[in-house]
Amino acid sequence: MPYKVGLDLGSTAIKCVIADNDGISWSGLVPTAPEQSSLADGLMSKGRSELGVPEGEILPICSTGYGKSLYKKADKRMDELSANALGLFKISGGTARQAINIGGQDLKTLKLSETGEVTDFRMNDKCAAGTGRFFELAARLLDVPLSKFQELSKLPGEEVELNSTCVVFAESEIVSLLARGVPPQSVIRALHASVARRAAGLLGRVTADTVWLDGGPAQNAGLVEAMEDELMTEIKVVPKPQFTVAYGAAMSLMA
Repeated sequence: MPYKVGLDLGSTAIKCVIADNDGISWSGLVPTAPEQSSLADGLMSKGRSELGVPEGEILPICSTGYGKSLYKKADKRMDELSANALGLFKISGGTARQAINIGGQDLKTLKLSETGEVTDFRMNDKCAAGTGRFFELAARLLDVPLSKFQELSKLPGEEVELNSTCVVFAESEIVSLLARGVPPQSVIRALHASVARRAAGLLGRVTADTVWLDGGPAQNAGLVEAMEDELMTEIKVVPKPQFTVAYGAAMSLMA
């Protein structure tokens, strides 16, 4: 089986994908921590074991993400934007033209050509507002697990807004709302709407029938609905949205 390995050494998680020509055969992740190479090796070893690939069998590896240069055993290194675009293009069957990626510490928008090349991209990495870290911060302030955000956002409650574009000021806004007695579901809806506005501002004019979404927060259906309301178009979540970049890295090794 001609397996290839994609490693995405990101700011908040290390993702590993083992893929063949048919798609993702195995995927796994661990939180980013010191000794990233050892963590990546551990993921690959687990994937090999579950797929029944002998440890002695050589699998080509492409690394990407913030820590791509830290993994010295990679056969190839690829910038994160190119890996993201290739992963999106392959997963969408070549139909993706506009996409939003919500990473751990940045927010990116991409426009792709009919052949999958990046024709335009914008990135907000100056502040954590609108990123995975922002959601994690909100979860701690609300004392609510991220897995509950979707469910709680459906509950009735006062409608409020988060207007700050800086995560520090947004944190103060959330604390003030909670002190005022605003229920968590109202804050979560405001958070979703705030991130949707930020993403829409980066994306600009919608020129495709569907906007694709990937990154960990894409698993939150409440956020997806807020984005659809803001952009007034269909948002399609990539399967296994946390692994799109790692998958693109693996796909870059395919002949």
